[in-house]
Amino acid sequence: MTSGREAAPTRIDTARPHPARVYDWWLGGKDNYPVDEELARKILAVDPTVRRGARANRRFMHRATRTLAQAGVRQFLDIGTGIPTEPNLHQVVQGVALEARVVYVDNDPIVLRHAEALLRGTAEGTTDYVHADVRDPDTVLALAAESLDFAQPIALSLIALTHYLGDEVHDLLKRYVEALTPGSHLILSQVTPDLNPEAVEKAAGLFRQSGTPFFPRSLAEFSRFFEGLELLGPGVIPVSGWRPDPQDVAAQAEGIVPVYAGVARKA
Repeated sequence: MTSGREAAPTRIDTARPHPARVYDWWLGGKDNYPVDEELARKILAVDPTVRRGARANRRFMHRATRTLAQAGVRQFLDIGTGIPTEPNLHQVVQGVALEARVVYVDNDPIVLRHAEALLRGTAEGTTDYVHADVRDPDTVLALAAESLDFAQPIALSLIALTHYLGDEVHDLLKRYVEALTPGSHLILSQVTPDLNPEAVEKAAGLFRQSGTPFFPRSLAEFSRFFEGLELLGPGVIPVSGWRPDPQDVAAQAEGIVPVYAGVARKA
């Protein structure tokens, strides 16, 4: 079953870049505008790892959500979904369990435009899309609760999203995690300055100049997001090293991308 909803009428702003569309360009997608491509190319010029980092984030999402689906999790809330790319999260988890329920959340209207492509789930499960902003947890949670049962475990995924949030990120994550029942999980990845500080700072500066806040975080800062939760092995680690498939091992030979990742369980 599939459906889609939005919190408020929106329009696509092509005058300034949007992170979801910049990310889409790095992944080789076509759902972006000249302003997005311009910023994506500028950042690629100062940090040649960003394209590999975008792909590494996608593969981490596949591995993490597949791991949790195989462990019995049947509900997934993916905030900061981005432009559809295959396989999407619902294709991964419903490939493990046909009855899995998935809710996607993003604030870019172009994602809403492509919702029909995004929402092709199984007949046994549900795949829903909510147009809302991560900074509005009350709206996100209320709309997600129309498809997900918050009395049962949920895997909350925020892939490559927290580095767009400033100090408010801690209160936001606390609000979302508090809404989850024990047995739920938190999946995160985050750009870090630890592994390539000069390039990451230049990239962050370009994002900020374009009007997009950007906050790379150290290992200690990123690890703080998981306080009070039980980290799954191997803990917080560069993104391609989290339970890598052969493709990820091969990718690491090209160099480590400056992104940390982790998955934790709410006890």
